[in-house]
Amino acid sequence: MPVPAPVPGVRIHRSASRPHTGGGWLDSRHSFSFARHQDPMNTHFGRLLVSNDDRIAPGSGFDTHGHRDMEIVTWVLSGSLVHQDSRGHNGIIYPGLAQRMSAGSGILHSERNDTWRDGSIRHDEAPGEPVHLVQMWVVPDATGGDPGYEQLEIAPGDLENHLVVVAGGLASYADRAAIRIRDRSSALLASRLSPGRSVRLPDAPYVHLYVPLGSVALEGEGVLATGDAARLTATGGRRVTAGDDGAEILVWEMHQAMTMLDVRGH
Repeated sequence: MPVPAPVPGVRIHRSASRPHTGGGWLDSRHSFSFARHQDPMNTHFGRLLVSNDDRIAPGSGFDTHGHRDMEIVTWVLSGSLVHQDSRGHNGIIYPGLAQRMSAGSGILHSERNDTWRDGSIRHDEAPGEPVHLVQMWVVPDATGGDPGYEQLEIAPGDLENHLVVVAGGLASYADRAAIRIRDRSSALLASRLSPGRSVRLPDAPYVHLYVPLGSVALEGEGVLATGDAARLTATGGRRVTAGDDGAEILVWEMHQAMTMLDVRGH
């Protein structure tokens, strides 16, 4: 059965409307159904299944747990996060570092805010500060396969007022992506916008714009504040302009959508 063409439109999702997991060491807001927060009308957009905005208290984090058949991209906004997994990969994720874990046939990993415990704290962070991150999951082209891990630092100047390809599976971004994902129809782009500066969104069937910091004006739609998102279906190519305090934005460009079979499988 052929996949129907996407119906053009823009949906704005405000921060206050997102499900919230709070209390204790984790403060998390979910853009889609996640864990105990289930809404059959809000399971995904395009290929994007999870977009969680997390704040993790010092000395705590996600202890060892498992994933499979998912491309997991983590983008840290402040602080740092320690990653360790059952395939022997380990690393510290900090602002400007692109990180991807391919769960493949199955992998165990942990993510904790405790870099100071082994002396690896960075010069630009204070011991024991919370870590603020956005973690995003997209569905890979094929199930199974060997789990994998990749991380690469992006020069701060490259992010300033330009959309940088953080994680790419699209062939058109093969030479521009900082890291690769196993989804040939999607790519994650990011930018740090100075006040009044603009970038143009990709023109793709599905574009997800998230504003983790600051505020922006989305052409034709008005202002998106911190924590707001826009889901653009067949209406890409619009201009995004930072507000008076600047902004950081995360943009998923997607050329296919998940099927309900994909959703039920995860």
